Amino acid sequence: MTKIVNHWIGGKTAEGASGTYGPVTDPATGEVTTKVAFADVEEVDAAVAAAKDAFATWGQSSLAQRTSILFRFRALLDAHRDDIAALITAEHGKVHSDALGEVARGLEIVDLACGITVQLKGELSTQVATGVDVAAIRQPLGVVAGITPFNFPAMVPMWMFPLAIACGNTFVLKPSEKDPSAALRLAELLAEAGLPDGVFNVVHGDKVAVDRLLEHPDVKAVSFVGSTPIARYIHTTASAHGKRVQALGGAKNHMLVLPDADLDAAADAAVSAAYGSAGERCMAVSAVVAVGSIGDELVQKIRERAEKIKIGPGTDPTSEMGPLITKVHRDKVAAYVTGAAEEGAEVVLDGTGYTVEGHEGGHWIGISLLDKVPTSAKAYQDEIFGPVLSVLRVDTYEDGVALINASPYGNGTAVFTRDGGAARRFQLEVEAGMVGVNVPIPVPVGYHSFGGWKDSLFGDHHIYGNDGTHFYTRGKVVTTRWPDPSEAPAGVDLGFPRNH
Repeated sequence: MTKIVNHWIGGKTAEGASGTYGPVTDPATGEVTTKVAFADVEEVDAAVAAAKDAFATWGQSSLAQRTSILFRFRALLDAHRDDIAALITAEHGKVHSDALGEVARGLEIVDLACGITVQLKGELSTQVATGVDVAAIRQPLGVVAGITPFNFPAMVPMWMFPLAIACGNTFVLKPSEKDPSAALRLAELLAEAGLPDGVFNVVHGDKVAVDRLLEHPDVKAVSFVGSTPIARYIHTTASAHGKRVQALGGAKNHMLVLPDADLDAAADAAVSAAYGSAGERCMAVSAVVAVGSIGDELVQKIRERAEKIKIGPGTDPTSEMGPLITKVHRDKVAAYVTGAAEEGAEVVLDGTGYTVEGHEGGHWIGISLLDKVPTSAKAYQDEIFGPVLSVLRVDTYEDGVALINASPYGNGTAVFTRDGGAARRFQLEVEAGMVGVNVPIPVPVGYHSFGGWKDSLFGDHHIYGNDGTHFYTRGKVVTTRWPDPSEAPAGVDLGFPRNH
């Protein structure tokens, strides 16, 4: 019998009422294992209404109450991390160890939310004028929404809702319809931790659900992670409806390898960053820029390592890389490789014909490595989101930085070198929001914020860290004057307050 994933509204499962369902496949077999209910406008409205009702009390709750619930949630999350990872593997396809790593990175933000008391302390200036004090405080927004992608069905929601809830907001999550079960499991664990009904809600669906969240008058802010075209749409539409928006878009992350770099370390890094999680990461390195004469040796070292990667079902503990999320996506990724030679690239490894014995219906693709890729090639220009690595050649450091900065994306980048001066120049000159020095995937720890530049981010706020706290709260300044008890009333002065 096919499993059905329903919504979570007001602290309990809400069966889909629209009559519309979407298929969820096991990427390793291609078989439809689950149906997910798609919400209509009325169901989204019900989730927002539950969140609005809950905000009336949750927004006034104490920090102690909020953090105690989050501490219990953290303990439950830790205890059930294997279960959540198994759900991710079953619907996304990534190997179990990678799924566990996703849960661990989400836990970092839960840790941050448990310590939210420090982030929300505010400021106070006393005696700015005689008997006058000024305080700056931060207060929750109300109902906020999160729209999250398929590639990290547990981690990315946890980049959002723990901080939002800790700050006193209530939350409506619209996870990817391709792998929805992890989000529902998180909702169940929050309820088990004692979160009041309606503080956290989950609605599944497609553009109907998304558009209703973007236009709903009771939704005060929207967080999004996904492709650049959709991020731009989310930002434009939600902003037009008066909402605060953080919309993280796509990427084309470059790794600049200088002639003095440790090429073995650089090759190890390139392989892990390009092919981990089958390349379905917004922080994946998809372009290596080799400077000077090192290109041939670097490509050979990458090839030697890439050919040893074991591809298979995520449930097989010996697998290092799993399938892609859907057949449609697999075919799209393959098209970049099959067309690369015609666009001037040298195809070093072609993984498009790869299959796994006994799982021939799965969404399989092997490792692909393209060398001497021109910047005009689609394989370079587009975000492929698959296990395809392009190597570009430049003569100088300056040429490499110019190439990277010419990209419309500015999510993450890295430089590999032994030269501290060159690394320092790079981190100051490159136009990207996150920079790694001999670190291929510079995803910040939870207490620093994650976000890119240019077409990789729409809105002013990065996600989690201090930016996350600021995004989910708004500032208020209170100026107070209490006359000294010894002062007698001396009439009323309607003039402008004198601060000096």
